[in-house]
Amino acid sequence: MLMGIQEPKYKAVYNWIVDNINSGELKAGDRLPSENELSARFGLSRQTIRHAIDLLGQQKLVTRVRGSGTYVGGEVRQGRRERYMNIAVISTYVDSYVFPTVLREIESVLSGKGYTTQIAFTGNRVGREQEILSNLIDKDIIDGLIVEPAKSALPNPNLHYYRELMKRQIPVLFFNSNYPELGLPYVAMDDVRVGRKAVEYLVKAGHRRIGGIFKCDDGQGLLRYKGFMQGMQEAGLRAKDRNVVWIDSEDLVDMEYWSDYLFSRIGDCTALVCYNDEVAYVLSGICGRRGIRIPDQLSLVGIDNSELSTLADVQITSLPYPMEELGRKAAENIVKMIENPCFDGNYLFDSDVVERVSVKILGSGS
Repeated sequence: MLMGIQEPKYKAVYNWIVDNINSGELKAGDRLPSENELSARFGLSRQTIRHAIDLLGQQKLVTRVRGSGTYVGGEVRQGRRERYMNIAVISTYVDSYVFPTVLREIESVLSGKGYTTQIAFTGNRVGREQEILSNLIDKDIIDGLIVEPAKSALPNPNLHYYRELMKRQIPVLFFNSNYPELGLPYVAMDDVRVGRKAVEYLVKAGHRRIGGIFKCDDGQGLLRYKGFMQGMQEAGLRAKDRNVVWIDSEDLVDMEYWSDYLFSRIGDCTALVCYNDEVAYVLSGICGRRGIRIPDQLSLVGIDNSELSTLADVQITSLPYPMEELGRKAAENIVKMIENPCFDGNYLFDSDVVERVSVKILGSGS
């Protein structure tokens, strides 16, 4: 290297991989360390790591396999020779108003393609998720896994189980949310866009003092909040921190118990974006018991367009969650990932507001 000319940062990664291939430490078919692992090893950004990997790929020294990793060699690694025609599905809940329809569609599509479906539920608990994943790995009789992550907004202790499945070249597809650290594909509602559209609808109705209730332990809650903030900023509005309330799965069950605190936070709002229809439904009941009239005193927008949105005393404006479509897409994509390891299983669904009567139209000065 010439004096005064600094070698590009990506070359350290590039040279390390090439040297290990030449020395035999990395053999054809071996899986490279993940981008996160290489980033930690070399103290470089993931973008720099990706640039080195891309260059190696152009030279046919490595091959990326979507949902599995990057492997030494210029040929796409073939899937396991033995097929079990069995796909596992892990969901958080069995009795939620959303999941039965999603799971029914997944099972229907997979059955039509000749697969049996093995379904398990975590109750949104990472401990139960660990038990299920450990059992699946021990038995080793699945061709793919469709999974809704447990408490996806929180650090997860089970990531090594997913990495083991990736090492075994078993395709993994998340639905509703994902664990970003893994870089695995997922099928979900476009939660950021949905959060933004909820705010846009309220702003169009004349609301300016808009608050929100979001879940803090699920990735969907964080994304819907992100969209909420985007919508407020695009409308030239400032979201007050006190008007944004964060809840977890347990708080939702006990919402009546801590409702005094809730209303102390949102008391000056004319409208709320609710994490989902369940939050909106429970809140509407509490408002009724407190003598707070919806929508005259407080407007609500939910997300999911579930049956709950029509069961409240005042039917709730909501953005539909694509239950049937999402289930079908998840099943179709996992089969494609099994048949073609390079298939990109990612897909986000858009949604538009279904108007009911829970939002009041205000004057421009409100």
